[in-house]
Amino acid sequence: MTSERPVLFSGVRPTGRAHLGNLVGAFENWVSLQDRYECFFCVVDWHALTTGYEDTVELRPRVRDLFIDLLSVGLDPERSTIFVQSQNKDHAELALLLGMVTPLGWLERCPTYKEQLRELEGREITNFGFLGYPVLQAADILAYGGEWVPVGEDQLPHLELCREIVRRFNYIYGTALPEPKPLMSRVPMLPGTDGRKMSKSYGNDIAISAEPEEIRAKVMGMITDPARIRKDDPGHPEVCNVYSLHRAFSAHLHEAIGGECREGRRGCVACKRELSEAIVSYLGPVRARRNELLGDPGTVDRLVAGGGARARAASARILAEVRRAMNVWT
Repeated sequence: MTSERPVLFSGVRPTGRAHLGNLVGAFENWVSLQDRYECFFCVVDWHALTTGYEDTVELRPRVRDLFIDLLSVGLDPERSTIFVQSQNKDHAELALLLGMVTPLGWLERCPTYKEQLRELEGREITNFGFLGYPVLQAADILAYGGEWVPVGEDQLPHLELCREIVRRFNYIYGTALPEPKPLMSRVPMLPGTDGRKMSKSYGNDIAISAEPEEIRAKVMGMITDPARIRKDDPGHPEVCNVYSLHRAFSAHLHEAIGGECREGRRGCVACKRELSEAIVSYLGPVRARRNELLGDPGTVDRLVAGGGARARAASARILAEVRRAMNVWT
């Protein structure tokens, strides 16, 4: 990697198997950014603890599995730094130091904080780690002098909070940290098997690592046009989540499929069967690379260790500048 490229950071939580929504909404975009930016892609395992601290038995296997997924979809450890958050303790130190200047009210007003409290009502998440999630997130980005963060519109409030923390820090201690900017990506909302946004928490996802038979079973169980009773009834593809997935995985047939559906010339079973095969084919290269890595655990171990070492080397300069600015011992 060359230091002349602008620095970009993004991370993903290991809360379960990565799915097709992650692939088309984030990972494929990350792959396309590798040659234009100095990229840091992180499996943020500490963030997974903010809402999942009670049971960590599966955390390490999930981290490893997600790391393999990132390599399988095309992230290149020669062009990007791919690592696990907890490998670099600089994130924790920087979060502690940034927390010293972050007003409590900023965190309590964070839209994501309020939303998660509502969604996870009944669970004990009124903890320091969950409230301070945005400070740790800011540390993740700033530890590498992150200038750009690929985000969708719904993630802008978190990034703006990071920018506010930077402005306050620089006002107090002098300019030591850059203000990261959003790299807006038109993230497609990929529907899950039930029509809602694809999400592990909804149980409506199709995993990147799913075997062909699992993919076929999930697609064949999907709900289509609820108003269509018989095979030759005119359909309404605009309300069908199977049709929406065709747009992502068989784009060259998308218009033809829609036309045949509206005219009653394409049945839902055939449509789902064709979609399942399109997804199986789309994931073919990913599955082949994944199986290759699963068969070579030594290479995975080496890449995990190498990514952590590169991350630690890259963050050392920023942490030294922050310590100097705050007059703390090094």
